[in-house]
Amino acid sequence: MKNHSPAELEARLRLHGLPELGPMRFLRLIEAFGSASSALAAPAGAWRTLGVPAEAAAARRSPAVREAAGEALRWLEGPRRHLLMWDDPGYPALLAEVADAPPLLYVEGAPETLERPQLAMVGSRRASPAGLGTARSFARSLAQGGFAITSGLALGIDGAAHEGALEAGGATVAVLGTGLRRLYPRRHEALARRIVEGGGALVSELPLDSPPLPANFPRRNRIISGLSLGVLVVEASPASGSLITARLAAEQGREVYAIPGSIHHPGARGCHQLIRDGALLVESVGHVLEALRGWAQAEPAEAPAQPLPHPLLALRRAAPYTSEGLAAASGMTLPDVLATLSELELDGRVACEAGTWVHRSG
Repeated sequence: MKNHSPAELEARLRLHGLPELGPMRFLRLIEAFGSASSALAAPAGAWRTLGVPAEAAAARRSPAVREAAGEALRWLEGPRRHLLMWDDPGYPALLAEVADAPPLLYVEGAPETLERPQLAMVGSRRASPAGLGTARSFARSLAQGGFAITSGLALGIDGAAHEGALEAGGATVAVLGTGLRRLYPRRHEALARRIVEGGGALVSELPLDSPPLPANFPRRNRIISGLSLGVLVVEASPASGSLITARLAAEQGREVYAIPGSIHHPGARGCHQLIRDGALLVESVGHVLEALRGWAQAEPAEAPAQPLPHPLLALRRAAPYTSEGLAAASGMTLPDVLATLSELELDGRVACEAGTWVHRSG
């Protein structure tokens, strides 16, 4: 963060916390008055001339706005807490290209992760077990290939993508639709802590205590796509918010990738729509790595010559099984079996033929 005076930093935080003051109006005020301190001191009539709503101008001297700015300054004193501003050298370069890039970003974790090549992975909150396994496997391989995996910490595909990156020892970025002191969903609080401890980052443009309001989640999607070189949609219905992220990515000039699925699965229809609209059809991690060749910082780890034996592989060597049959024979739950089969299929070690799973040699 640049060395701003304490008064200017506090003024920026106050300005950022005003109602009805989005990124464009925020920067319009800074440009007009030269600093946040001067903007706050300007008469309300000058704000009206710039098209800023009266509600924002009236809240400038609100005790609640002052207190929130003070709370943010105290929060920043904690470990691994940062504030990236649009005029900082460390502000993410790709995100800065977006027309309505957030002027302020609260970051908990490693802000340097935001400067690494990132690939966004998004999809349904109600993903199938196979979809979750695919997301996890792709994220693991892409993280091994040198990419930071960026998503939204939501249930379903988002969470699986974060988990896969962490399993590979890679970094992952979670862009929240709430303030950083109001993590949502609550059941992903432990995952959020592991993201920070694993060298990744939690990111939000919203004031620290912003609650989970429905309107904020679609808006944060422009940050997910804006930080990334491309967006991979794993599983999504036509009404999924993931398609908003994909549309924003295309508008921002980013690559859009989609994994196809069964024509009978509602969760595949959004991906099929994206492919019809021009997204790159992806059937393997190699398709993504090939498209982004030159950005990766390392080659993905080679599979060991002699893979560790897996109980499901041993069963399939004996005879073909259905998914349900494998669950009964192995003692595993059906969701765990489907997730494992998805990973083994991606590795080329099994195949589904006529409804049964068979072993592939080599």
